[in-house]
Amino acid sequence: MANIVVIGAGVGGVPCAYELRKRLGKSHRVTLIGAAPYFEFTPSNPWVAVGWRDREQTRVLLHHPLQAKDIEWIDHPVRAIEAQQRRLTLDDGRTVDYDYLVITTGPKLAFEEVPGLGPEGHTESVCTQDHAVRAWEKYQEFLREPGAVVIGAAQGASCFGPMYEFAMIVDADLRKRKLRDRVPITLVTSEPYIGHMGLGGVGDSKGLMESELRKRHIKWITNAKIAGVAPTSMAVVEHDEEGKPRKEHHLDFRYAMVLPAFKGVDAVAAVPGLCNPRGFVLIDEHQRSKQYPNIFSAGVCVAIPPVEVTPVPTGAPKTGYMIESMVAAISENIAAELEGRPAAARATWNAVCLADFGDTGAAFVALPEIPPRNVTWTGVGKWVHLAKVAFEKYFLRKVRTGSVTPVYERYVLKALGIASLKRTG
Repeated sequence: MANIVVIGAGVGGVPCAYELRKRLGKSHRVTLIGAAPYFEFTPSNPWVAVGWRDREQTRVLLHHPLQAKDIEWIDHPVRAIEAQQRRLTLDDGRTVDYDYLVITTGPKLAFEEVPGLGPEGHTESVCTQDHAVRAWEKYQEFLREPGAVVIGAAQGASCFGPMYEFAMIVDADLRKRKLRDRVPITLVTSEPYIGHMGLGGVGDSKGLMESELRKRHIKWITNAKIAGVAPTSMAVVEHDEEGKPRKEHHLDFRYAMVLPAFKGVDAVAAVPGLCNPRGFVLIDEHQRSKQYPNIFSAGVCVAIPPVEVTPVPTGAPKTGYMIESMVAAISENIAAELEGRPAAARATWNAVCLADFGDTGAAFVALPEIPPRNVTWTGVGKWVHLAKVAFEKYFLRKVRTGSVTPVYERYVLKALGIASLKRTG
């Protein structure tokens, strides 16, 4: 009997544990290790940050659903990975041996790379549920004395969707509160142009997103590096197409939310030969470590090269649809190896994104993520907002019942009305 251990209980790890149990039956052990007792639906965080959700609505206590599927559950962070010994050390000193390891930890948030950035500094974040709850507390203070807002993504960021979502959601919320006329909003992004999103653009995403920002009177600065953040101001250096400084901006704010660059979590980054210099896991076409054949990885923690070189560094995003594809390939490959067959499954690495704008939204499809692409599609409308709200409930219900895969394939593409993309992409 083999023990397959999954570390990281998020959008990648929980579906992976369920999928492994489904494929392997009762003949092998499946263990899931997370840093907290809950699964938290990260895409809901922008709503939490403006009070449209509370944290209990967007998380699931994992003990009972996992127990019902005969998946061992450990809610203590991993402190160290001894890859040669096939052993994990938890933060409470316990050790866990494994035959196969699946790393789905997500990222470490590199706030320290910009002075004054992050909840420990002077800006808010929606990267974790704890951050989103704090952002809501600060937002309530802001509402009592409104002023300028800065929302952005720092140099090296690879996740731009939540930045756009939060900017639009704040705009929608302030309009509902009859406060929008008192709040200038500026978007600061490392992207070379609005709508790049780390993907080199998707169709006419540039024109689409610029139009949406103009409708909402949101100004923007692209090719931006944040030099530092003080309690009520941000120093931003705008660069030209060659990456040379062109203009300095000093933005005063009453409230700021900035997405940081990502790195690999410490326990993963410390394993010799496992990761690139940023701490992301180096994998082959089968989602397997290039150094350790019994280690697989999926999600934000894997190394994917940028789609293109940009004047200010940007990374490539890993969307939920892509992560699901990675998880499915990993589960199939581990099952094959346990049955004595070679690993052959490959993830599709397609990008499908539903971006909520508060009262409307935009959908982006890039098949595959890295150009040239077979399919490029964008759409905008209130239906995207409604689809994302419904998908949140759908995903959380699937987590509670232990049947979360393949939710993106079955739901998101259906919501887009283009399920045939699965076949053509």
